[in-house]
Amino acid sequence: MQAPERVGACRAAGPYNRRSNDRPGPAMPLAYDDYRSLRLEKHDDGVLEIVMTCRPGQKLPTADDRTHFEMTEVWRTLDADPAMRVALIRGEGRGFSAGGDASLVEAMADDFHVRARVWREAKDLVYNMINCGKPIVSAMHGPAAGAGLVCGVLADVSIATRDAKLVDAHTRLGVAAGDHAAVIWPLLCGMAKAKYYLMLCEPLTGEEAERIGLVSLVVDDEAALRAKSFEVARKLATGSQTAIRWTKYALNNWLRSAGPAFDASLALEFMGFAGPDVKEGVAALREKRAPRFDERDPF
Repeated sequence: MQAPERVGACRAAGPYNRRSNDRPGPAMPLAYDDYRSLRLEKHDDGVLEIVMTCRPGQKLPTADDRTHFEMTEVWRTLDADPAMRVALIRGEGRGFSAGGDASLVEAMADDFHVRARVWREAKDLVYNMINCGKPIVSAMHGPAAGAGLVCGVLADVSIATRDAKLVDAHTRLGVAAGDHAAVIWPLLCGMAKAKYYLMLCEPLTGEEAERIGLVSLVVDDEAALRAKSFEVARKLATGSQTAIRWTKYALNNWLRSAGPAFDASLALEFMGFAGPDVKEGVAALREKRAPRFDERDPF
């Protein structure tokens, strides 16, 4: 087997201008050379490996401004490439994803234009994954949170190590759990478990996630994770593409039918970014303490 072709530039770049006009329009997916944060590797068996990378000095991938945008668009890039039949997404370093970069969260709280743009990206991330015609496999180890968790759980086949730590941290930050949870957690693990883990912001291991149905498979360690995830991806890449893709399309109608619930949850999440609780949530995160939210109920 040939070595994978690295096509994501993942190169050093200047600051990303969140208000610039250098983004493609809705009809034009990003080209491989446009990726500066995600590392993309094209394998000769039709598997596109998507790696969420660590920035210099970091041990875990985080979703900054540019990364969040690329995570939204990569599914359209995959769909537009006839040579790639399956995506496999993983994180480098000590985990799958550490969640959103604190500076991006603060910008969303302070700037209406940033908040509106990231709302659109968060919506597109979920719908682009649901509507991607090709199967997606996720390989989760270590912490899995934020936009990375969206990709991990929404993948068509999700695989985690036993000691992976999955957490939807929205309520701890002071905003509603909006970016993907309402569309899929109740369907995967039931409403009772979804409410427990989402409202209380409780972490769960990969082993527990597999037990309740939140992920597809669990493996013992990172070596087994890489082997099994590529095994699954290659099996999907070599099967009947019409049968596999049409099965995905049909099953994902369950998720499309939950669109109104998802849209409402996302709107409530981003309304929260304009409120006071998120500022306390970010301060608590930076100071490594428990948040002290206002106990008054606006409803």
